Order: sequence, then structure tokens, then C-alpha cells
Amino acid sequence: MSQFDFDTEINRENTDSVKWEFHVHSGKAEYWDDTKAERGDDRVLAMWVADMDFRCPEPVIDALHRRVEHGLFGYSAKGQAYEDAVCGWFARRQNWAVKPEWLSPIPGVVPALNVAVRAFTHPGDKVIVQRPVYYPFFRVSKNNGCEIVSNGLIYRDGHYTVDFEDLERKAADPKARMLILCSPHNPIGRIWTAEDLTRIADICARNQVIVIADEIHGDLIMPGETFVPFATLGAAAEQNCVVCTAPSKTFNLAGMHTSNMFIPNPELRERFTTAQAAQSLPGMSPFGITATIAAYNDGEPWLDAVMAYITDNARLVMDTFADREPRVKPIMPQGTYLQWLDCRALGLGKEALEDLMINKAKVYFDEGYIFGDEGIGFERINIACPRPLLKRALDRMITAMKPV
Repeated sequence: MSQFDFDTEINRENTDSVKWEFHVHSGKAEYWDDTKAERGDDRVLAMWVADMDFRCPEPVIDALHRRVEHGLFGYSAKGQAYEDAVCGWFARRQNWAVKPEWLSPIPGVVPALNVAVRAFTHPGDKVIVQRPVYYPFFRVSKNNGCEIVSNGLIYRDGHYTVDFEDLERKAADPKARMLILCSPHNPIGRIWTAEDLTRIADICARNQVIVIADEIHGDLIMPGETFVPFATLGAAAEQNCVVCTAPSKTFNLAGMHTSNMFIPNPELRERFTTAQAAQSLPGMSPFGITATIAAYNDGEPWLDAVMAYITDNARLVMDTFADREPRVKPIMPQGTYLQWLDCRALGLGKEALEDLMINKAKVYFDEGYIFGDEGIGFERINIACPRPLLKRALDRMITAMKPV
């Protein structure tokens, strides 16, 4: 029996949880109370925002208690203990020998993406993304005056692959300056192989397209799968990339606003840090520092246990739809705690599918269409939740899908 309790649902009311106390309406997050437990069967189950419904590792909680007891929370910066914890983690878990001088802390990966677009492009340049993909990629590009170009993924027989011929054409455009790579890929849960990543690296290096590798899910790997950090693919890849990492998804620390960019190329690092300073984004939270050190030093048993639990949740989703509603085709993720559901056989438009989920089934997901047109007819479900809650959500969905 596991020493960790992931089955017990923790009440997140009155904690200002974006996931459980807000919803997106007309593009803005607004408070709502539809998720309150007192609503019973009419309660909406929130399974959208990518944070877990599990307590953080106890060593992290204990370290934060000790830091609070100190009583002083002034300006903070990374020290030797922080660098040792971060670098040690990637050496152990990803077999990646990062150097401390590559490290540029920043409050979050999305702010880092915004800094990167500003640092390495000019208005009118093109940024390549691989839809369906994490939707803030679109926003950070457009906000900086860039044109988004989609190297759409190929979906066939329940499996996604990169369209390399299309990538060759689009990277060859002189206005193409950047590829934002999602690895592991959100929302599809795919781990790109070393061969896939090497081909991407070669195409981008030949065409002077900088790769911004969002590897925030790089620790969330299903048992038996292998994640390959982009910067380990050789000198050409290493010197042409910015790698985005954070303990936030790994250990459910998103609210700590602590992320770490690794930039091996000193010229790119200088351009990034200059743009970061221009946007007044330096600085670190003392609690983020404390939590990161504790998580990376003592959180591995918890992570191994939580990924085993999430893997079983993913299998439950696969088996439930296969047995009870085979029109819905889930993809078994290789990484992340997100599962991608192909609901196109239900024959519903995007508005009708969204209505079915949130108003009839009373489950709140990130709708597939927000990841690009390639996601129309799909749903992204966050399965980092207690299994009893997941079972209720699946029961509701399947009941709502039955013909009237």
C-alpha cells in the first residue's frame, strides 16, 4: 500500500483556487460558486486548469512551515543551495548535466515565453507552433506583434506525429524566427522521441529558427516512458534553444511562481535576461525558493507515487469509454497528467459539445477548440485528481451522452 493518500478529496473552497472557484467567461476569469460541494449532484466538477488536486509533498510543506516561522520575507535571490537542488534534479531525473550559469529564474513559464518572443523576434516575424497546442503560445506571440504559423500535427489512428515536410517549408520562410516546442506535448500527452526532436533541431538550426522548448511537463512521465530534454541532442540543438522548466506542475507548486529557464548559449542568454529586466520580471519569492529546494531534494518518492496513480487514472479513462461509450476515443498519455478525448464521433459542433459537458454532465474541461482549430471535437481532461472524483465525472459524461 502506498504511503501517500491520493484518493481523499480535499476541499478547495475559500482558497482562491482558479481551478475550483473561477471560470472563464468572455475571455476573463470570473468567480463562481457552481463547484461548491453543497450543490450535491448539481455541483460542477472542475477538471480544467493544469494543477493537481493533491497535497504537495510533505517535505515541501514542512520546509515552508520552517520558513514562515523565521518571520522575515524580504527580497530574495537564488543561492548555492537553490542551484545545487535544481542542477542535481536534472542530472538525476533527466540525465541532463545543466550548468548553473545557464539558469535564469523567472516567475513563470508563460511570462518566460513572452520575454523570449520579445527578445528574439521583431513585430511582423513568424512564430511556429504545433497545434493543437497549449493556447498561451498564441497569446504571447500575438501580443508582441508576431504572426502565428501552425505546423499542425498529424492525427491518425489515435496517434499524433509531426508533419516534417510542412515544418521544412515553414521554417524556410525568412520571416520564421522561432518555434515554440511543447515537450511533452500539451494537450495530447505525447513524448517526442529523440529522432523526432533531432529532426526538429536540425530543421530549425539550418533555417536559423530559435527553439523555445517548453519542458514544464518533463518530469511528469508515465512509468516505462522516457523523456529526452531538447538540449541533450548535441551542440547544434543546445546552442539554439531556450529550455523552460519549473517545479510547478511536477509538485503542484504553481502558486509559488518559480520557474527556471536554461539557456546554454551565452549570447541568447544575454538577450533573454536583458529583455527580462526591461519587463521588470526579475526577482524570486522566498517561499518559491524554499519549496523548490525541498521538492527537488526530497520529493522524488512522492513524484514516483503520484505518477503511478495518475497512470492508473488514465487507464481507467481508457477502459471506461471502451466499455461504456466507445464513440469517445481517449488517447493514453505518455506524459503530463492531461488526457485528450476524441469526441468527434458524437457528431456535435464545438458549442454543442461544450454545452453537453458543462451544462448536462456538469464537468468543466478545457475545450479542445481553444488549442487551435485542430482541437475542435476534442476535450482536455485533467486526471490529477482523486479517483472517486474521476469516476463521478466519467459517469456523468457517459450519462449525458446517452440518446434522449
